[in-house]
Amino acid sequence: QVQLVESGGGLVQAGGSLRLSCAASGSIFRIDDMNWYRQAPGKQRELVATITSGGSTNYATSVKGRFTISRDNAKNTVYLQMISLKPEDTAVYYCNADLRVPYAINYWGKGTLVTVSL
Repeated sequence: QVQLVESGGGLVQAGGSLRLSCAASGSIFRIDDMNWYRQAPGKQRELVATITSGGSTNYATSVKGRFTISRDNAKNTVYLQMISLKPEDTAVYYCNADLRVPYAINYWGKGTLVTVSL
């Protein structure tokens, strides 16, 4: 059974840092793009950052320069390093990945809450 499990969320003061992790496990043949999304209260889920299997990255304008996405292919894990956090970064952060199991499937984690206080 395939799982994406996020960790690293929590409460942090504005200006602080957090590092999120998402580990994929199960019968996975290959992992293509890995993504971080977030959903703030009362808002739609939005794409925060993407990393391809080759390591190319892309970021939402609102986090560019503050967030860094990376991956460890040997561990089937994607990370999101977040610095200079703002209250508006408060959201549930979801890991998302394009998997081959071996057929193609898009999979979601259950999310981890990040709360940034003033």
